[in-house]
Amino acid sequence: MKTFELHESGVRSYCRSFPVVFKQARGAELITREGKHYIDFLAGAGTLNYGHNHPVLKQALLDYIEADGITHGLDMYSEAKETFLSTFDRLILKPRNMDYIMQFTGPTGTNAVEAALKLARKVTGRNNVISFTNGFHGCSIGALAATGNKHHRGAAGVPLTDVSRMPYANYFGDKVNTIAMMDKLLTDPSSGIDKPAAVIVEVVQGEGGLNAASAEWVRKLEKLCRKHEMLLIVDDIQAGCGRTGTFFSFEEMGIKPDMITLSKSLSGYGLPFAMVLLRKELDQWKPGEHNGTFRGNNHAFVTAAAAIEHFWKDNAFADSVKAKGKRIADGMNKIVRRYGPDSLFVKGRGMMIGISCPDGDTAAAICRHAFENGLVIETSGAHSEVVKCLCPLIISEEQIDKAMSILDKAFAAVMSDQAATQVS
Repeated sequence: MKTFELHESGVRSYCRSFPVVFKQARGAELITREGKHYIDFLAGAGTLNYGHNHPVLKQALLDYIEADGITHGLDMYSEAKETFLSTFDRLILKPRNMDYIMQFTGPTGTNAVEAALKLARKVTGRNNVISFTNGFHGCSIGALAATGNKHHRGAAGVPLTDVSRMPYANYFGDKVNTIAMMDKLLTDPSSGIDKPAAVIVEVVQGEGGLNAASAEWVRKLEKLCRKHEMLLIVDDIQAGCGRTGTFFSFEEMGIKPDMITLSKSLSGYGLPFAMVLLRKELDQWKPGEHNGTFRGNNHAFVTAAAAIEHFWKDNAFADSVKAKGKRIADGMNKIVRRYGPDSLFVKGRGMMIGISCPDGDTAAAICRHAFENGLVIETSGAHSEVVKCLCPLIISEEQIDKAMSILDKAFAAVMSDQAATQVS
């Protein structure tokens, strides 16, 4: 580790939890240079929904590179972009009756969020935006202002303004109507809440601890946006691209967002790629008004188009995600019943799921134990208290069962140690 410690910034984080040097990766496995195999329940923080080096995507990229396909082209026209645009429209948008313009931003999710917020303010002429408790939207200043996490906000160095924080679904428990609370604040001219340009929301909060909003809450939020003339932006950067069992996390909820931000697994191969979907009438940008040197990664266009053609031509892949999500949930519920029915519970949706622990120390200890036994898994939540599964969606049932066995032993060891400590 000396090379990394000597030359790399102390800002690095994931490597502190997984202090090995990885050399290869295939499917749902990471392999160290010593040849040790780990099941990957992190998947690039949700970037590798289709696994590492999927052969169909890899071959498409190799063929493109071998043919001297254009790598970098700013926002110029290219065959790779043309193929992606038509493929995404044909297999993702049209079957869902979605009519959106695609804007390619800089290569990360936070770039897409910045563009969406900037456009919402431009279109409406208002500054304020509503975001939610425990929401995470990125670490650049505009996106960070909409992010709730104290750790990340503390590094900003400047005031984070023009955002009003509202309570997410069930933030106060299932008996408090947070939509009615928001409606009251927005209706009252003396509430101190400036009329917002937009609301930005995650249907499942990834970094916030796998808090999942109900379809009813999301529909009420959309109605609230229409009532108060606010644009609805769904941040589907982590929860999208099939993670919850449908391509979009909200598509079975009956809503039509004004904008959708996508990144992470959009390229299908771990290549940087981000996009904003927006209603046509909102496309009020002047040429070059929001740009970036790396807006539109042609290699990512190639792998993204290949992924959509391979996985989304019918419902088989989505059905498999739902079945695997149930298998993981069943395994996690068994762990909860065995080791902490009063202190543990399962959270999330689809294959974006985890176990909430009493505190962050417990969750961290479980993840360390799991890593020692061949499972890469991390935490999320306000106190890092949720042991969070983000495994590749192509993971096999055998790998799921093996991972659940490792996780079971980790919970057994940590929870029994805690029980022994309490008795003593």
